[in-house]
Amino acid sequence: MKKRVSCKISMIAAVLIASIITGCSGTEGCGTDADKAAADKNEVIETIMSRRSVRKYKPVPVNRDTMDLILTCGINAPNGQNKQSWEIRVVDNAEFINGVTELYKKQNPKVAEDTTFVNMFRNAPTVVFIANDPSYGMSQIDCGLLGENMILSAWSMGIGSCCLGGPAAFMKSDAAAEYLKKLSFSEGYQLLYCIGFGYPDEAPAAKPRKADKIKYIE
Repeated sequence: MKKRVSCKISMIAAVLIASIITGCSGTEGCGTDADKAAADKNEVIETIMSRRSVRKYKPVPVNRDTMDLILTCGINAPNGQNKQSWEIRVVDNAEFINGVTELYKKQNPKVAEDTTFVNMFRNAPTVVFIANDPSYGMSQIDCGLLGENMILSAWSMGIGSCCLGGPAAFMKSDAAAEYLKKLSFSEGYQLLYCIGFGYPDEAPAAKPRKADKIKYIE
């Protein structure tokens, strides 16, 4: 596992070094056929472009050794002033997940009509809860970068994920207060969002992206 991560780092370094040697800094006219070929073989780009949100998983939690590597990638995300203004809680306990899901179903009885519904975390067997420190204005951005690192590193190892806002909102409701308390976030930290992780049991198709929202300003 560590060897694969090391290989990826080496590949990225090679591309950067090649850019420096050729004098390429991302300016117009710098791209070459060699650059494009390198990008086509770049595992990082492949991971980004192939990632999909998964909502159907095999009924087993993510191996904790694998999860530890995903979490380590997360906390190595860029963050303002190295404040690391996040806290992370990981739950792979079925009793916790099923317990809070039962409360969710009482508040939202129609979800039980969905034959694919397993739990309120888009059916994921492992859930990462991310809280931020609202006293730091850039904290939400930092927590977003943290999550993206985890999502991409997970996908590179065959682990699916789904970023979740609705379940986090329910966790902060009066109905789920006891479960939020169990997460034991430090005083002042607020649950921001959560991410479901698991071994995929589906292969979703890519959804179109609106490239016209990108503009270069001359």
